Amino acid sequence: MKILLIGGTGTISLAISQRLQELGHTLTLFNRGKSKAFVPVGAELICGDIQNEAEIAKLLQGRKFDVVANFIAFEVTDVQRDFRLFQEITDQYIFISSASAYQKPAVSPFITESTPLSNPYWVYSRKKIACEEWLMERFREDKFPITIVRPSHTYGNTKVPLALSGHKGSWPVVRRIMDGKPVLIHGDGSSLWTLTHNTDFAKGFIGLLGNCHAIGQAVHITSDESLTWTQIHEIIAQKVGGKLVPCYVPSDTIIKVGKRFGYDYEGGLMGDKATTVIFDNSKLKKLVPDFVATTRFDLGIADTIEHILKNPQYQTEDKDYEEFTVYLHQKMQEMEGKLA
Repeated sequence: MKILLIGGTGTISLAISQRLQELGHTLTLFNRGKSKAFVPVGAELICGDIQNEAEIAKLLQGRKFDVVANFIAFEVTDVQRDFRLFQEITDQYIFISSASAYQKPAVSPFITESTPLSNPYWVYSRKKIACEEWLMERFREDKFPITIVRPSHTYGNTKVPLALSGHKGSWPVVRRIMDGKPVLIHGDGSSLWTLTHNTDFAKGFIGLLGNCHAIGQAVHITSDESLTWTQIHEIIAQKVGGKLVPCYVPSDTIIKVGKRFGYDYEGGLMGDKATTVIFDNSKLKKLVPDFVATTRFDLGIADTIEHILKNPQYQTEDKDYEEFTVYLHQKMQEMEGKLA
């Protein structure tokens, strides 16, 4: 197949790009060209600004693709532009939405594609919902061949997946675990969460490409493994050879205090990771019968940590997050002292 990926070098899309090349597909990536080192050998790279519609139309003139997938569409105006650009030159358009679009607060922790879409806590999710709604209208009225994909928390080799971190990534938390220092965990650490390795996501995603049964459908792609946030941190501690010293903090306290330190955690917590979710992947497995997520978190995160420890560019310190963590830990100790 001839496939165009808009983006193609991020955590999710990089694994897809690499796998598509291994399978022998004709792959074209469209992005700004700032991550050329991550472009798979043999893939074509078109450099440009996706916001410059006239430029894109000129660069793509005379081309035809079996599949176009956009990993960097966040606004309705983005998918409206894509409709104008690709409606005549692709047999399938894939929009990357988000599983955070599912109803919050959740009526049920068991999530299927028929779970309502509603998230009052996170504008990011509401924008994704608006994009989905607009695209479904184009499918119904204009026969635009769309497929909507909803990832949840997907990770690769460059970042440890956490619910709480600073603006500079997850390394400060990993460093604190290695040093045996307290780390923040929202709530009491017992809510369930699903983490998906990007190579597993790629298997499900690629099975949807050129799949006529996926046209007009929305489908999430996740692992079937559920872990508590305490378990997630304990596994990370085991892999870095450290001891987990958890500091459990109510989510609303994290959100309130976080604002003083310049962090907006409301969407990421109340609108996503503070809610127990258990994904039902039956629809994906019906569309892609051989799909199975095979990378257990303890195995996947071991590779992630090994890669980060070997590559200092992913070990970015963050004094602001350190101060935030120390402050909240002290406040929780003071509160516990008053209750004792």
